[in-house]
Amino acid sequence: MYKFFCSVGLLLIATSGTAAAADVAVAGLFPGKAVLVVNGAAPRTIGIGAKTPEGVRLISIDGDFATVEIDGKRHRLGIGDQAVSQGGPEGGGAVTLTADARGHFVTGGIVNGASVRFLVDTGATMVSLGASDAARAGVDFRRGEPVMTMTANGPAQAFKTRISSLKIGEIAVADVEALVHAYDMPVALLGMSFLNRMEMRRDGQTMTLRRRY
Repeated sequence: MYKFFCSVGLLLIATSGTAAAADVAVAGLFPGKAVLVVNGAAPRTIGIGAKTPEGVRLISIDGDFATVEIDGKRHRLGIGDQAVSQGGPEGGGAVTLTADARGHFVTGGIVNGASVRFLVDTGATMVSLGASDAARAGVDFRRGEPVMTMTANGPAQAFKTRISSLKIGEIAVADVEALVHAYDMPVALLGMSFLNRMEMRRDGQTMTLRRRY
């Protein structure tokens, strides 16, 4: 019996020296093997003891966990777990979030000076706002690029645009790519256009975000 996960655990690791950073996602687990996605490339299946061209070695598989080694350091990844090395530039602020009863990380944020409630969503390509949140933040999204998105209720209109400023706790970033829906959303999504700039460390019920750039 194998296990394959639709929502992968993402490991963001900045290796030492001049080596490039490696983004590693565990997409599936088989007896003695794991399916890894490295730096967004196509998934590849490797056996225990094998190493990818980027230097990611699979050490072991223990139930729902895989242990991988990068640059001599071992990381144990479970479903939904996230970890990051301490690499990257110093400073830039950090914030620690606590999961709710459903295991979701929800936090308040500031978009262009307006308060917005966010759900951390590593599956969302971009920060996503509902129409009313965008309006309160002064985002003239209808001047953006119109696109169609798929929702639980079928196709829906949205607009690709950019947010001048987005702040979560002590972390503030400028010029963030965003997707604004033509309807209201119960909560905005803190997607990868923001999270890609962060180091993310998941430790049980807490997640720490630290700005990388």
